[in-house]
Amino acid sequence: MDSALASDRVYLRETVRTAVKLLIVGHFAVGKTTFVGTLSEIRPLRTEETMTQAGALVDDLAGVQQKKTTTVAMDFGRLTLNERLVLYLFGAPGQQRFTPMWEDLASGALGALVLVDTRRLEHSFEVMGLLEEQGLRYAVAVNHFDNATSYSEEELREALDLLPATPLVMCDARDPASSTRALITLVEYLLASTDQEQA
Repeated sequence: MDSALASDRVYLRETVRTAVKLLIVGHFAVGKTTFVGTLSEIRPLRTEETMTQAGALVDDLAGVQQKKTTTVAMDFGRLTLNERLVLYLFGAPGQQRFTPMWEDLASGALGALVLVDTRRLEHSFEVMGLLEEQGLRYAVAVNHFDNATSYSEEELREALDLLPATPLVMCDARDPASSTRALITLVEYLLASTDQEQA
């Protein structure tokens, strides 16, 4: 019985008819790998490598000096929502030098969840700019870090220069319930936007 359950988690159900590709994006060290790993029903694909002295010259480690690894290609996870619908989660690397790969990952994506860190909000602008260039809708999730200052939603919206329609939620990438709520916010936003276009 255990092996059958494990098998069910690995292989896609035969009843699945729709697969949706979503990006999980954000700047360097914001929690994308953690988020994908928290929600994936399969063992996530990770392309993490140990950070080197050479990387220290180009990666801004301010506030994240304890970080020892970094994503060099992508993270990948899967989440089955019901018998017919599955989400594929693609976590994109956050450093600017990976932008060409990031643009490839965006191809075919329905939308994106942008993770941000209140200690380094200014690093989020480039990521949101890339999404807008690609024409991808996105929601923003403020990832919880234990030593980060809390701000009101109004302050965060102003600091990030978000449009009124852009969803903004708080989340903890380590917590399945919190991460699920953030992903639901994105999916609801994408569905509502699609309905408006078709009306």
